[in-house]
Amino acid sequence: MDSGRNGKTKEVTKMYETTKNLMHMAKKQHTAVIAFICMDYTMARAVAYGAEAAGKPAIIMLYPDHVKTFHTAGFAGYAKMAKELAEEVSVPVGFHCDHDFSKEGVLRTAEAGFDSVMMDASEYDLEENIRRTGEVVEQLHEKGVSVEGEIGHVGLACEGQETQKDLYTKPEAARKFCEETKVDALAISIGNAHGAYKETPQLDMERLEAIAEATDTPLVLHGGSGIPDEQLQEAFEKGICKFNLGTDYLARYYEAVEDFIKESKEKKDPVKVIEMPEFVIKRLTPYVEERLRTLCKFE
Repeated sequence: MDSGRNGKTKEVTKMYETTKNLMHMAKKQHTAVIAFICMDYTMARAVAYGAEAAGKPAIIMLYPDHVKTFHTAGFAGYAKMAKELAEEVSVPVGFHCDHDFSKEGVLRTAEAGFDSVMMDASEYDLEENIRRTGEVVEQLHEKGVSVEGEIGHVGLACEGQETQKDLYTKPEAARKFCEETKVDALAISIGNAHGAYKETPQLDMERLEAIAEATDTPLVLHGGSGIPDEQLQEAFEKGICKFNLGTDYLARYYEAVEDFIKESKEKKDPVKVIEMPEFVIKRLTPYVEERLRTLCKFE
């Protein structure tokens, strides 16, 4: 038993779930689970509560540079925080660590408590990508940790790389990569890119269908902010099982902080800042709920 958010005692159903299982749930229902980039507790808590409000699964996701460069959290502390939040709500919630580019970094993250990580060796040619990713998969599968890889290259929207078809994933390369590395998920490039798009992106659905035909491995779409909803839903039906959402969610966080400052600046009370996380969470949670209700067709 535990005290609920309304102050009343309630029975708590612990709903932490692995990212691997969430992707397979999505694959069976021809939809996708959304992985929200969360740099801190405030963002992560809004994901857990927004998922519960929507009645849909979700993933709390860390970008490693938020720890290594910006020091918004620690790897072990983040993993414990995410799992604790998942166990507060009544819908399946998992956690995952996004792009890391070295074997040492990925192994460190797994050791810190993450059960799902991404090894991104897409800057290398296919054979070297297979070798590097395969080494990580072999070691982490022994520890029960799932691994996402990337084939093709998901570039930067600010440089217009979503239109560079030479970066797109080739179906036969995807088949070879998945067979030889045994990855649990595959991030693909089909007209998507990280960051804010200059123009409306156009996903290559024909290529997506060919990739999904070439491999049974759950497929992941990065660079989700700015892709029209109708394209996303079509992509989910055609094989995308996990969808990463970062830029737009971070922008909502920024806007909420701005609103808090505007509403508080006349009061001249420095202690007032202690109220900011709860203020921001109340702004972010409806956004998370809306995205999950609109895009994810879990039954």
